Amino acid sequence: MENIVHRMVEVNGIKMHVAEKGEGPVVLFLHGFPELWYSWRHQILHLSSLGYRAVAPDLRGYGDTDAPAPLTTYTCFHLVGDIVALIDSLGVDKVFLVAHDWGAILGWYLCLFRPDRVKAYVSLSVPFRPFLGRNPQQKTVDIFHALYGDDYYICRFQEPGKMEAELGSVDTAYLMKNMFTTRQTGQPIFPKGEYGTGFNPHTPDTLPSWLTQQDLDYYVTKLERSGFTGGLNYYRNLNINWELTAPWTGVGIENVPVKFITGSVDLVYTSPGMKEYIHNGGFKKDVPTLEEVVVQEGVGHFNNQEAAHDVANHIYDFIKKF
Repeated sequence: MENIVHRMVEVNGIKMHVAEKGEGPVVLFLHGFPELWYSWRHQILHLSSLGYRAVAPDLRGYGDTDAPAPLTTYTCFHLVGDIVALIDSLGVDKVFLVAHDWGAILGWYLCLFRPDRVKAYVSLSVPFRPFLGRNPQQKTVDIFHALYGDDYYICRFQEPGKMEAELGSVDTAYLMKNMFTTRQTGQPIFPKGEYGTGFNPHTPDTLPSWLTQQDLDYYVTKLERSGFTGGLNYYRNLNINWELTAPWTGVGIENVPVKFITGSVDLVYTSPGMKEYIHNGGFKKDVPTLEEVVVQEGVGHFNNQEAAHDVANHIYDFIKKF
């Protein structure tokens, strides 16, 4: 795709697939679930044309990157370790970080654990506190209940093989189209007992203008090879991540400039309490270096693809200041 270079890099005990283009300061892109480096195709081309080295890996468990079998190798420390090792392999001390969905969660962890490696951070869809936030007044919490609330749904995620079997019973092309095109707001809860209509009860017959058949085919080819276990293992480690991050209780992001971008119909943004957190001071309290919040009207969860050029422009307008 337009001279994007692909290579494999040894990082943190695994082989990671990396796509990159351009020369200059590094902009590192981290994708979400169930995506790939490919989700950043538009931003890679845009930022590389403006004098940046745009780098986007397939994260651990995704695409052409290794997917270790043990569930315990998908904790926040393993995943951030991959990113730090990748930055080392690029021969730079710091990067501009841009991340979406689960990538955004890893981005917050990187800013929390290793702020010395990040010049500035653009987070898409997921703000700091909901996934990471350790409430000092709560001694214990089940993150799955906080996110989804439904015991049956939680069980299906946590039990290895169960959610994979349900996702595997559905045509992968339908599954990806269903997720990418959803305008269902609030927490994404599947019907009990089967994937059914999944995230999106109104999956369109035709693809939206921002998602071509070629795009969809790329995701399908890679996901049919790798499966969903790697990505699902990120969720299965949420509770252990809670325990592992006890030393950071009450700690926010204080040393990295941050910009946050979300869509007005994003399923995270429209989840209970999220708008209040983002706009009424909670987010800014946890992230004092938060400089700007952008809400893209009418845009859904996968805003890096749906509103690709707008997102690219927002990234450039922010990082060019540093």
